[in-house]
Amino acid sequence: MNFDKILSHIGGFGKFQKILYVWICLPQILLAFHMLISVFTGAVPPHLCRSNNTTRPLAASSDAFNFSLVSGPDGDPDLSCSAPGGVPSTPLAQLNHSTALALSDDHVTGVCQGGWEFSKETFHSTVATEWDLVCDNANLNNIGSSIYMFGLLVGAVLFGSLADKYGRRNIILVGLTLQSTFGVGAAFAPNFYIYVFLRFVVGTTISAVIMNAFVLGTEWTGSKHRMLAGIITDYFFGFGYITLAGLAYLIRDWRKLQLAISAPGFLFIFYIWVLPKSARWLMANQRNEEAMDLIRKAALMNGKPLQEDIEICQGYKDMVKMEERKKDTVIDLVRTPKMRRNSCIMFYLWFVNVLVYYGLSLNISDFGMNIYLTQLIFGLVEMPARTITLFTLNRSRRISQLAFLAVGGLACLLTIFIPDGMDHSIENSAGCQYVFKTSIHILSYMMSYSILLAMKRLQLT
Repeated sequence: MNFDKILSHIGGFGKFQKILYVWICLPQILLAFHMLISVFTGAVPPHLCRSNNTTRPLAASSDAFNFSLVSGPDGDPDLSCSAPGGVPSTPLAQLNHSTALALSDDHVTGVCQGGWEFSKETFHSTVATEWDLVCDNANLNNIGSSIYMFGLLVGAVLFGSLADKYGRRNIILVGLTLQSTFGVGAAFAPNFYIYVFLRFVVGTTISAVIMNAFVLGTEWTGSKHRMLAGIITDYFFGFGYITLAGLAYLIRDWRKLQLAISAPGFLFIFYIWVLPKSARWLMANQRNEEAMDLIRKAALMNGKPLQEDIEICQGYKDMVKMEERKKDTVIDLVRTPKMRRNSCIMFYLWFVNVLVYYGLSLNISDFGMNIYLTQLIFGLVEMPARTITLFTLNRSRRISQLAFLAVGGLACLLTIFIPDGMDHSIENSAGCQYVFKTSIHILSYMMSYSILLAMKRLQLT
């Protein structure tokens, strides 16, 4: 009896699997926090150049600054990075709108040497305000975000291979520990470069947890319930998306917010005692007795105890011996013409989907709406997107993927034709895009899993 038949016999989604998915889903909330926190911690509020003239110091409070010069409907963002050269004793912030525009047109503007004053209407402090990541240094903020996303790539490669060697459970535990430790460390970073490094490490742990949690769950779930179970974790990611909007609204200081989303990760220390290992992985590493103990435990918890003399094998055919199995490598994805075609299609789909998904998620401040409300709306629309996917999984995934791509891409194109000033229309269009891009994101996971499973079957025939 192979492992899939055993899962069907003991219950493919019984009490044991449901409890397992509780443990798998809870960290997804924190993963959403870490993935999207830069929307708030890296935000750039309206800012104006301070005067470096010591004979006429500025008011200590930012309330004295007229930030509408750069952020209002008629504002000029270029005024943020320079001071009018004709009136050195007059700080730009204290000029009225017409005077400031006249000075910017008639006088040579110089580089801001007195630093910047930032509006505190929306944020009390951000990474950008603390380390002046504006004007000439504005690219550093974007580079920091790119390095974080690069951490996701490094983590996928590094922890993916380590999970095959040391087990899904161990890597999840290591990932959660590093994520909490370096996340808290980022809240106390003394400078921007250390902050970026700490965020890079957090990015690697995101991949460690999210990939191995998905694999651990699917390896313990019967084939009939595997797709449904995989989507359950995404609902918790969406819940984290929504919750982050409330947290960020209540905590306007970036260091306190970073600490608030990272410190709860230490509560997962109890996973050492409750998170089970993967029986499939144990058998693949010839630890059959340990795997059998876990299977019996799952069977008892599901109310379907196994016979004592049952024999198990992980392969799809009993004739395949464990020691003779070929070791899977990345090359297997492109070894045959059919696998090359399918792999290239999935690579492209992942690239397009992630580009748009995170392009929208991490740039909601550009919509010109209330950033907290926009975050909340985007989190809410993730829920129907996941529900839509539930109804398409049992049908053609290829047609569903094609339909979501077409509608999502059309919504992106229509945004180009929305006239300036129609912020609500832009937000509605973006919400429409987001629904379909979220659905594509989920389907991509499922299709990738199906392709890899088909590759494994081909190797064992």
